[in-house]
Amino acid sequence: MQKQRILIAGCGDVGSALGLELIAAGHFVQGLRRTINQLPAGIHGIAADLTDPTSLTGRLPACDILVYCAAASQHDEAGYRAAYIEGLRNLLEALPARPRHLFFTSSSGVYHQADGGRVDETSPAQPERFSGKVMLEAERLAHDSGMAATVVRFSGIYGPGRNHLINQVRSGVAAPASPVHYSNRIHRDDCAGILAHLITIALRGESLEPLYLASDDEPAPLHEVMEWLAEQLGIEIRERRPIRRGGSKRCSNARLKASGYRFRYPDYRAGYQEILKGIQDL
Repeated sequence: MQKQRILIAGCGDVGSALGLELIAAGHFVQGLRRTINQLPAGIHGIAADLTDPTSLTGRLPACDILVYCAAASQHDEAGYRAAYIEGLRNLLEALPARPRHLFFTSSSGVYHQADGGRVDETSPAQPERFSGKVMLEAERLAHDSGMAATVVRFSGIYGPGRNHLINQVRSGVAAPASPVHYSNRIHRDDCAGILAHLITIALRGESLEPLYLASDDEPAPLHEVMEWLAEQLGIEIRERRPIRRGGSKRCSNARLKASGYRFRYPDYRAGYQEILKGIQDL
C-alpha cells in the first residue's frame, strides 16, 4: 500500500500505540498533543492545544486520514466538552484540506442499559451521565463534519500502566457477587489494532460502517474478574463493596469481528496475564 499521511490528534497512550503500528505499515504519522517530548520515535510531533484555536492556526498539515483520540484532562462536564466537542470543532476548522476519512474514538459509556443485557451498534443510547451525553454529541459532530467518518466506541480500556483494578484487588477489595455487575474491557493494544485495521480498510477504498463497538469477546461479571486477579496475585479478598464502573451490560463485538479483526487479547485473562507478568518482573 502506498504511504499515506495520517494525523493523530490527541496522541496519548492509544494514539502512540496506533502511530507505531501505522509506521510499521509504512505510513507517515504525525501526532498532535500539548507536549511532544513523550512521543515515540518515528511519530512526527505537532505541539498544539486542541482547546486553543490559536495554537492550531497554520500548524496543521494536510492528511489522508485523521484520527481524533483525545482524552479529557479534567473529569467534569466542562472538561469533557472542551476535549471532545470544542477540541474536535477547533481541529476541523483549522484543517487546510479535508481528509479522506475521519476516525473518532468514543466510549461505550454512551449506553444507558444496566440490566445485564446485550448491546450493539443498533442499541439505543440514552445516557444519563454528562460524560455519555457529551460523547454522543461529539459523535454527531464527527458524522456531521462533511467527510466520511467512523466512530469507534471503546469499552473499558486496560493495559500497561492502567492498574486501577489490580491495585484495588491488591488492597483486598472486590466487587460483590450479587447483584451481578457485568463489565466490559478492551486491551490498549487492541484499541490500536482495531483503529489500524479500520484505517487499512478505508485506505483500500472499501466501505466502513459509521459505528463500531469495540470490546473483547468476553463480557464478565466484575466480581469474577477481581477474584481471578486475586488468585493470580495470591491475595485474599477481605472486603466486598460496589465498584462504580458504569452500567451493567454486555457489549457485542460481532460487527467488528465481521470486518475481519481478530483480537490479540480476546478476554481479560489473556490481557491481564501479560500485565501481571510485567509487574512481577519489575
